[in-house]
Amino acid sequence: MANESTKLSSGSLTLPDSLDQVRITSLPPDAYYISDFITQEEEEAILDKIASAPKPRWKQLTHRRLQTWPSDLVNNKLMDAPLPAWLEEPIVSRLRSIRLSPDSESSHIFFDSPHQKPNHVLINEYPPGIGIMPHKDGAAYHPVVCTVSLGASLCLNIYKSKDDGTLDHDPAWRVLQEPRSLLITTASLYTDFLHGIADITEDVELSRSTVANWDLLRSPSDFADGCNVRKTRTSLTYRDVMKVSKLGGKLGLFQKR
Repeated sequence: MANESTKLSSGSLTLPDSLDQVRITSLPPDAYYISDFITQEEEEAILDKIASAPKPRWKQLTHRRLQTWPSDLVNNKLMDAPLPAWLEEPIVSRLRSIRLSPDSESSHIFFDSPHQKPNHVLINEYPPGIGIMPHKDGAAYHPVVCTVSLGASLCLNIYKSKDDGTLDHDPAWRVLQEPRSLLITTASLYTDFLHGIADITEDVELSRSTVANWDLLRSPSDFADGCNVRKTRTSLTYRDVMKVSKLGGKLGLFQKR
């Protein structure tokens, strides 16, 4: 990581002074990776909150499950309701505390989004062998995605579309996401490329030449043999939904649990 950093009050956790220091330079504009964005204690506390959420919060898919906070979107709109405190802090404040560059005294990654901070969190649980098809996140969101990984590591695959609109079979890049890390994708990387997770139990052929963020990893030595055996990984995807329905404001008390 770069020389300048911002020391947080949480103790040993150190964040970069600006996102420029953690840019994934081999990817199209723009992507950033912070290997230690939350502490292990914070990770455990968030996982406990996820596990103790009311059963109706879980949406069961064919092979995995997810939660949406504060609610699902309806016609690309979000009901106006706050995020629960355990999803708001410490993550949102930290996202807003890191400058885009050393020259920008006040701007952060959400400075030009409609609400200047994320208002929606998607929680996905990925057991070993289960992924998600290549996709784009769509037009409902401001083109910034902040993903915090919990529990285990896996590779995110990024795909290019061919001139005829079909998808290349092999990913153009791979990003290895470690537990407690933050991955931010923005701009053309959000709008022009697809991303997905392979349905495999082990990520292989991992090295500096095949992993876009290798030099930003916390522990590249953990993958010195080129392999990552997957365990259950949970992701928190923070985004700003651009259109908000104020009708949902009256339901805020029921969303905050």
